[in-house]
Amino acid sequence: MSTFTKPNHIGRKISRIRELRNMKQEALAQALGTNQQAVSILENSETIDEDKLIAIAKVLGVTVEAIKSFSEEGMINYFNTFNEVVNDSHFGNNNQCTFNPLDKLVESFEENKKLYERLLKAEQDKIEYLEKLLQRK
Repeated sequence: MSTFTKPNHIGRKISRIRELRNMKQEALAQALGTNQQAVSILENSETIDEDKLIAIAKVLGVTVEAIKSFSEEGMINYFNTFNEVVNDSHFGNNNQCTFNPLDKLVESFEENKKLYERLLKAEQDKIEYLEKLLQRK
């Protein structure tokens, strides 16, 4: 699929926003009370009725203006700006793990082992108690 978006092709903009929201055509169709084929036709349309555009914007969780002004370049700039802020020295440029993941795995295993042993002991105590009750009868 080409990432090129014609400046005024509203259908393609809707398609890209839907994809960025990780939404399938079927989900958008269901929310709009239509079917997947209608959404496909809609996403291939260069223009869309304003009332329908309002409904689509609501389902996608964006404004109509966001759809109309959407551009791939704008999204790239947005994410680049975000990465610059994250990598800014204000947040520290520490992208390295501060613990050994294997240590955490072993620690988790040890905790689970202790829990299992406590549960096993509780079950053994129950069995022992029930056997004593049976012997009394």
